[in-house]
Amino acid sequence: MRGREVDDGHDRNGATGDQAGTRSGTPGPQDGGAGRRGRRQAGVAGVVLGAGILAVVGLTTPWQALPGAPEVAADPAADFTAGQIARAQAFDAATGVPGYLSLGLTLVFAGLLVATPLGARILGVLRGPWWVRVLLGVLVLTVVEEALRWPLGVWFETVLRDYGLSTQDWASWTGDRLKSIAINTALLGVMVVAVVALARRFRRWWIPAAAGAFALTVAASFVYPVVFEPVFNDFRSMPEGPLRTNLLAMAERDGVPVEDVLVADASRRTTALNAYVSGFGATRRIVVYDNLLKAPQPEVELVVAHELGHAGENDVLYGTLVGALGAALGAILLFLVFGPVRRRAGVTSIADWRAAGAILGLMTLATFLSGPAQNFVSRHIEARADAHALNLTRDPVTFAAMQKRLATANISDLSPDAVEYVLYASHPTAPERIAMARSWAKLNGVPGP
Repeated sequence: MRGREVDDGHDRNGATGDQAGTRSGTPGPQDGGAGRRGRRQAGVAGVVLGAGILAVVGLTTPWQALPGAPEVAADPAADFTAGQIARAQAFDAATGVPGYLSLGLTLVFAGLLVATPLGARILGVLRGPWWVRVLLGVLVLTVVEEALRWPLGVWFETVLRDYGLSTQDWASWTGDRLKSIAINTALLGVMVVAVVALARRFRRWWIPAAAGAFALTVAASFVYPVVFEPVFNDFRSMPEGPLRTNLLAMAERDGVPVEDVLVADASRRTTALNAYVSGFGATRRIVVYDNLLKAPQPEVELVVAHELGHAGENDVLYGTLVGALGAALGAILLFLVFGPVRRRAGVTSIADWRAAGAILGLMTLATFLSGPAQNFVSRHIEARADAHALNLTRDPVTFAAMQKRLATANISDLSPDAVEYVLYASHPTAPERIAMARSWAKLNGVPGP
């Protein structure tokens, strides 16, 4: 950075201590003596932690949801009309263009932050204490990226409206998008400030960074249901009646403690049908979209039975712990890869406050690269929850009817291509889930769909 600096006790590039020593020949955290030892130690820790994550995932993921069940092929034409299949294909094509363009723009912007001095130059005009400049840098870079992606978001929303999936006006849509950006920016700002602060204080900053990443992930999972979800939806307890009585009785019969069954006002935003389980312990609750309450009661009960499967297997807690371990591994990998990256990014080290851009870029790329593996595991966990719902209700015919209703109402992709399946499919497709119902019926000797 050139020009007059605010005098905050640091050199012109915002470096202190070890980083200033690097330029004068004294080994710093990115090179020389202790730096090489630190990288070796971080490498060993990364390998051990990575192997541990693979072992945990490999041993705990339900690779076979219905062991010993006869194989039934998924066939969209067996359960959906030609018109429904064509509509799903047309919707997928219409949303695919803005979706892929948005993804491509995100990756290109992240690549530029990592491989060029773009981020350092943008952040170089900022003033104030280093941590203020980091926070402002995260804000500025996020605003730039979101401004570039905004027209694609408008395009995508227009397609949703054309197909009757969105019920929002532009003011509501803009408000939700801005709230989401604000929350993500705040969380990213905290993380980046923490990384830079630790790097300015410790040579082996990856150790406290990994511990902090683990703790932050766990804490976020606890507070998300009660802090962030209400920002986007209003929730009310499901009113007394046959449905609530049956759902709570089913949860008790299933041995799953549930604090409450809530109804979300999703209809103000979408016509899609959904339900989910969030939180764990004192914050665990089952949330049902108000749209879903228009479906026949047996189908609603089957959706909730699926969610009870998640709660009974502690899938939220499992996902939180695996995610926390992954975040810790990410901190170690950031330490290992930033040495080569810093030169291309035009910064002295990760302790340079202008490194915020490169850190953001690496986080984005890491999220994208880890997505297919997360989806792969998620599909198996969702299949187990489907099997749980079938075991609990013993009603494969209604299960299939429910899946057809969800797929047609949400205009789900009934036969995604390989790229879409890998990148986006966190659940089995509707034909795959209906095929499981037929497989379950054959395994248990009951009439199937």
